[in-house]
Amino acid sequence: MSNSARLTTGTKAGYALGSLATGAFGTVPGLLLLPYLTDSLGIVAGLAGLLVLLPKAWDVLINPLAGRLSDKTVTRWGARRPYLLAGGIAMAVLFAGMFAAPFGPGSDGALYVALMFLLTATAFAFFQVPYVAMPAEMTDGYEERTRLMTWRIAVLAIAILVSGAVAPLVVKAAGNGIPGHRAMGLFVGALILIGALGAFAGTRKAPTGHATESEPTLRAQFSVARRNKPFVALLIVFVIQSVGIATMLAGVKYMADHVLKRPDDGPTLLFAAFVAPALLVMPLWLKAGARWGKKRSLIVSSLLFAGGALALTSSGAVPPAVTYAITALIGCGYAGQQVFALAMLPDCIAWDERRTGKRQAGVFTGLWTAGETLGLALGPGIFGLIIAVAGYRSSDTGVAVAQSSGARLGILLAFTVVPALLVGIATLLLSRYTLTEADLAQ
Repeated sequence: MSNSARLTTGTKAGYALGSLATGAFGTVPGLLLLPYLTDSLGIVAGLAGLLVLLPKAWDVLINPLAGRLSDKTVTRWGARRPYLLAGGIAMAVLFAGMFAAPFGPGSDGALYVALMFLLTATAFAFFQVPYVAMPAEMTDGYEERTRLMTWRIAVLAIAILVSGAVAPLVVKAAGNGIPGHRAMGLFVGALILIGALGAFAGTRKAPTGHATESEPTLRAQFSVARRNKPFVALLIVFVIQSVGIATMLAGVKYMADHVLKRPDDGPTLLFAAFVAPALLVMPLWLKAGARWGKKRSLIVSSLLFAGGALALTSSGAVPPAVTYAITALIGCGYAGQQVFALAMLPDCIAWDERRTGKRQAGVFTGLWTAGETLGLALGPGIFGLIIAVAGYRSSDTGVAVAQSSGARLGILLAFTVVPALLVGIATLLLSRYTLTEADLAQ
C-alpha cells in the first residue's frame, strides 16, 4: 500500500500533539531532576547524576522491545496508536508521582525518585517508540516527511518552552523545595496527558501502513539494523549530539544560580532564550532543507550550536543580556538539529523497507529512541560528575548554597565547552551518512 498523498493539516497537527508528551518528559527531568536531588533532597552531585542516569539507561534495553511489540501489534486502531493511549496515561500518572516525595529528603527519598523515574521511563518507551515509528508509515513522500517533522518540531519547541520555562516558576510559586516540586509534577503530568490523548485522537484518520513479514527475533532485527549503514551513521551522530544537548540542559539552573547569579528569573530566561528562537526559525530551516538538502542543513545547524556554546564561555564576564543573546543563537542551531535528524530517520526506515520488503519501523525507532534516551541520560550524569569533581556542595533546604570558584568554573565548562566538543565531534561523523533522495526513488 502506498501512502504518497499529502497528509491533511488536521492529521499533521494531531500527530504533532504527541510532542507535548515527549517534549515535557524529555525536558523537565533533564532540567530539574538533578537540582531537585542536590538542592532539595541533599544528595551529593556525583550520586545524583548516577540516579538520573541509570533509570533512563534502562530504556536502552526496553525501547527495542517496545518497537518489536508495536511492529507485531494488530488492532482496529492500528499497530501504534494503542501504545500512545496506554503509555501516555501511565507516563502522566507516574511523572506526577515521581515528585511526590513521600519519604522526604535523604537516601530513602532519593531511592523512591529513582524507582519512580525508572517506571516513568518505561512508560515513556512504550509511548515514544511507536510514536516515532508512525511517520514512516503515514506517508511515502520524501518532502512530506520533512513537513510532518516541521509540525512535530514546532509543537515540540512549544512543549519544551512551556514545560521548561514554566516548571521552574511553578516550583517557586509553590514554595520551592519539596512542596514546589510536587506542584510542578502535577503540572507537567497534565501536559503529558493532554499530548498523549491529543495524538491518539488526532491520528485516527492517518494511514497506518501495512503488516509485512518481520524478523522473528530481536537479535535478527539488530542484525538488520546494523546492515542499514545510513541508519547506523545517523544514529551515532544523533546520540552524541543528544549527550551534548542534555549536558547543557542539565546545567541551566546551576548556570543561572552560580555563574549569572540570577536564581529568581535566570533559569526561566536562560531556558526561554534557548528554546523560543526555534519557533521563529523553523520556517527558515524548512527552506534551507529544500535548498541545501537535509544533511548539509544538519551540518550547518550543528556548527551553529557548537560555535555558540563555545562563545558562552564569556558568561559571567559579560552582561546577562549578552549570554541570553548567544543562547538564542544556540537555540536556532538546536531547532535545525532536531528537524533534520528526525526528518532523515524515516528516510532510513523507508530505504530499508524498499531493500528488504519487511516492515520494521518499530525496530529502528526502538534503537533510535534507546540511543536518544541514553544520550539524554548521560548528559546529566556527565554534568553531575564534573561539578562533583569541581567541589559542588549539596543542600536539603530547597535553596542552593554558595559555591567555591572552582565549583563555578566546573559549572561553566560543563555548560559550554563539553557540549560544544560533543556536537562538533558528531558533526564530523556525518560524513558517513550517504543516503540521498535518489536512493529512495530507486
